[in-house]
Amino acid sequence: MSKVLNFVRASFYYSAFFVATIIHSILCVLIARWLPFEPRFRFVTSLNYFYVFWIRFCCGINVKVEGLENLPKDGAYVVIANHQSEWETIYFQILIRPHSIVLKQELLKIPFFGWALALLEPIALDRSQKRGALKQLLGQGKNRLERGVPVIIFPQGTRLPSGEVGVFNKGGAMLAASAGVPLVPMAHNAGFFWPGKRFMKKPGTITLRIGKPIATQGSGVSDIHTESVDWLKAQMQELDQLG
Repeated sequence: MSKVLNFVRASFYYSAFFVATIIHSILCVLIARWLPFEPRFRFVTSLNYFYVFWIRFCCGINVKVEGLENLPKDGAYVVIANHQSEWETIYFQILIRPHSIVLKQELLKIPFFGWALALLEPIALDRSQKRGALKQLLGQGKNRLERGVPVIIFPQGTRLPSGEVGVFNKGGAMLAASAGVPLVPMAHNAGFFWPGKRFMKKPGTITLRIGKPIATQGSGVSDIHTESVDWLKAQMQELDQLG
């Protein structure tokens, strides 16, 4: 019975999600594209507040944030986070405003959604070109950071089910070290309630933990990477038990 109810609730959620996304994306292309970056970001991502409310109303998914005080108040920084769910993109866009996210190039080709996403100036990588992708990450990433825009990276590279760790690449640590900005690790268990690429949702509370900023000046990339990933893995293990 619970599966049937969850299916009905998810169907209700997506029925409004797609309609709202199409209408808002058209407005973004017509209006937001002419705005400077920060007000453009706020315009494009304003719909995310509706998404968060609607998923709570329809599917009973809430969010608890721990360590919010660890996000730097001034200056740019690099965020690395585990990758489990579509929830991340939606919630991170209202948590850190504005920011530039690192993603795969193909997402920008999705009708409506991709058109609006492109207006947020993401760092869209061609993952088939590994050397070129790293060069692009460092080049465009430093450009965003020099403008005072935080950069968000998912070092696992692809969404993994809750409970799976995968391999964390060093791109985030390399970017933070080369730009001399702090690296902030964030861990969550969204995949337990909102599994990646799955229609069904489970009611409950997603917990997002924000770690203390890791200083990068005077530290090697390997040390920065190890410290941040060790923290992420420990938090992921704890959060999986909460789910």
